[in-house]
This record gives sequence, structure tokens and C-alpha cells, in this order.
Amino acid sequence: MLEVVKNCKRFQIIPTDPTIVLNEMPLHETPTSDSPMDSSMSQDSPIEKEPRPIGRKAAKAKRGSNSTKNTSKYLEELSKMQAMRIEMDMKQQEHDRAMEVEYANEREYVRQGKIEKNDRETMAMDTTLMSPETKQFWKLERRDVMRRRLFHDDGPSNTDWLNDQNH
Repeated sequence: MLEVVKNCKRFQIIPTDPTIVLNEMPLHETPTSDSPMDSSMSQDSPIEKEPRPIGRKAAKAKRGSNSTKNTSKYLEELSKMQAMRIEMDMKQQEHDRAMEVEYANEREYVRQGKIEKNDRETMAMDTTLMSPETKQFWKLERRDVMRRRLFHDDGPSNTDWLNDQNH
């Protein structure tokens, strides 16, 4: 293995300091060029050339540009999420309103059912064994029921009998 690497130019020692000369003889052989970049890499090199890592200044600049990109992406995502939240809130409000209307309709239906039940009981009341005052009361109640049914009034009126001449 040593023989393979020994002749490869990539693994030759290239001095970067000035050559030390003792008695007019250099300690190592220097190639014709002083720069390691000028040396040509042989094709028989077992190691491929790797890209040079970026320096600190370039890395910081790259990080800075990424942070602005990340910030803009974050703000974009934040605005999308806020728009989705507003849309969801609006849908929830619509749903709540629909539920309130449905509940109000159901309450009205129940109220109407109670009124109809009460009206049927009033109309079916047997007054044969009652006193004359009680008969008069139920007669007026029946009249109120009939008015409501005929004229679709909101509810019974206890003062209508004052306006009635036939009591």
C-alpha cells in the first residue's frame, strides 16, 4: 500500500515555509512551483477531490438569508392559520345561530302544543254540575278559545268579556 501512495503527487509533502538550506543543500526537494494549487493532480489519485467547505463569513451570510426566508415563510403560515381560524369561527357562529333558530322553533312548537292541549281541555269541560259563576267562567274561556282559533290571536284575553254585550 505504501508503494501506491508513495508515487502519487497528492501525497507528496509540499513545504509552505521557506526552504531551509544547510551548506547550500536544501533539506527537501521543492517542486518547480511553490503553490499547492498549481500542482497538477494525477489521474491515478485514489481519493476524489471534495468541495471546499464554506467559511464562517459565508456561513453566517447564508444563515442570515435563510432566516429572512424562514421568517417570511413563518409569517405566511401564520396568516394562513389566522385566516383558517377566522373562517372556522364564522362557520361556528353560523352553526350556533342555526341551532338557536332550531331551538326557538322547537320551543314554539312545544308552546303551541301546550296551548292546543289546554284549548281542547277547555272546550271539553263538562259544566253540567257546576255553579252558575263557574259555568259563566268556562263559557268565557270557550269564547276566547274560539276567537283565537278563528282570528289567530296571540293568546286569551281576560278583558274581552267586558266588551261583549251578550254575557
